[in-house]
Amino acid sequence: MNTLVIYTHPNHESLSYAFLQEVLRGSRDNEAVKEIKVLDLYKEGFDPVLVFNKEKRRRDMHSDPGLAKYRDQLTWADRIVLVYPIWWGRPPAMLMGYIDQMFASGFAYKDKGGLLPEGLLKGKSVICISVMKGPAHYPLLWLGNAHKILMRKALFNYVGIRKVKFFEFGSMESPRGKHARKLDRVYRYFKTAR
Repeated sequence: MNTLVIYTHPNHESLSYAFLQEVLRGSRDNEAVKEIKVLDLYKEGFDPVLVFNKEKRRRDMHSDPGLAKYRDQLTWADRIVLVYPIWWGRPPAMLMGYIDQMFASGFAYKDKGGLLPEGLLKGKSVICISVMKGPAHYPLLWLGNAHKILMRKALFNYVGIRKVKFFEFGSMESPRGKHARKLDRVYRYFKTAR
């Protein structure tokens, strides 16, 4: 299984970075994982800003030569792992800018003229690992599960990815946040996941 890990946090001393390390460690210890690639959006200098004008049209985004490398990564991957914080109830703008550009019509889905498109990324799986300052149930109880609905239904199901798993860790700025136990949980999952 080819695994693409997309890391979205500007600080390599963050808890998100610690979760990235456990994803990598667990994946390396998993015999089912053939190869792992990491895309660190901040380190990469990925430009999340959409630009549309006479030369760069939205309908041509699926073939933008500047994004070819990233399309190749997504095509190559059997499993896509996203590691990011929850800021203001949603993923960082950097990750959303990546999603806006990469999950384009003609690459990630094809309009069929009906209510729903044909997802072109079928057969892949996604794992979202997010950390937040607030309590673990904050997104569910206060925000109506907006984060999971956004990622699962509005994005991944739309492009044909049905297997989506979430690790949402809350109270991560608290000294009682049980960091070691949560990091171990992620390691153990990636060590055994098929």
